Amino acid sequence: MRKIRRQPGQRPENRAGRQPRSRDLFVLYEDDAIIALNKPAKLLAVPAENSSAPSALSLLSAELRHKRQRAFVVHRIDRYTSGILLFAKTWGDREALVRQFLEHRPVRQYLAVVRGHLESKEGTLVHHFRQEGMFQKVTRPPDPKATRAELRYSVERLLRGASLVRVSLVTGLQNQIRVQFSAIGHPVIGDRKYHPEEASERRITRVALHAAHLEFAHPRTGENVSIDCEPPADFQSLLQALKFPSRPPR
Repeated sequence: MRKIRRQPGQRPENRAGRQPRSRDLFVLYEDDAIIALNKPAKLLAVPAENSSAPSALSLLSAELRHKRQRAFVVHRIDRYTSGILLFAKTWGDREALVRQFLEHRPVRQYLAVVRGHLESKEGTLVHHFRQEGMFQKVTRPPDPKATRAELRYSVERLLRGASLVRVSLVTGLQNQIRVQFSAIGHPVIGDRKYHPEEASERRITRVALHAAHLEFAHPRTGENVSIDCEPPADFQSLLQALKFPSRPPR
């Protein structure tokens, strides 16, 4: 995989005001129309308002500028989520891809480590959200400002006091996975935004959520494009820490 490195002179600040170490972006897929990156956790997907902190978009744009190409945002993933992030290289390709996302046609799968063991090994969650500032609040359907949120999940592995789940988004609302699992009493580990108690978690320093699989129709050919991305080291380390101890041989 090709790396995209932070350009010299970029000095982002983290929330504590200290300079974080440089992060590399890896290209998962690229052709004349699209490019998919493996975004590390804690890196913004797009520039934040009134901030000079780098983002996946700014780093990619700087890289493509040398080839006289541009990058256009197709969708976003949260800052503290790692994994697949898709960009288009022309406005026309971007528009074709955005239509797919608005119609919920792409397959978007995430891996999440949630607290506890779910009652069912697989299922569907449906809630209704109302956005209040930077937060999504679960509300009831009569609310005229509510938006329907739906996802499907399957438990991939039981852990000590936790579960590794694979989540397929049916809709794609901001913070959807975090809010829906929190609503059923199984918050995503490390999610301080919707579960302040997670501030005490020390085995991972961000939300344990990773965009692992993306599947969509190519904007020019219509052919199926399937992209996979393995979880990063901090996610893998959390899984290792939560493993059940192996039984000694008899």
